[in-house]
Amino acid sequence: MKKANIDELKLTDVRPGVTRRSFSGAGATLAWGTLSPGHEPRPHTHPHEQIVYIVSGHGTFTVGDETVEVAQGDMLVVPSGVLHYAVAAEDEALVDLSIFNPRRDDYYAIDEGDGGSDG
Repeated sequence: MKKANIDELKLTDVRPGVTRRSFSGAGATLAWGTLSPGHEPRPHTHPHEQIVYIVSGHGTFTVGDETVEVAQGDMLVVPSGVLHYAVAAEDEALVDLSIFNPRRDDYYAIDEGDGGSDG
């Protein structure tokens, strides 16, 4: 069994104003992201379906050609291969919890490496 506590997960500085903690199983990844006010948005795509839950804060989230306001408790789906990005409001950090399927091997390599066993 693989077990961890969020406070013990490695904090990865993704870029100025953006941090991440992640935890992966064999087929999916959980990632906690924090976007600080004033961070540089970086539109991107990936082959993973992403389900996003806003843990705290507020801002906007753009998926494809749609932009929505998001706040604590909101959820959204980012389909595989669709351009997307989020922007934190100017007054507080935006914290989200994302589920990626399949597993983000790139996050695993950076955030967990050989630090744990999947079985």
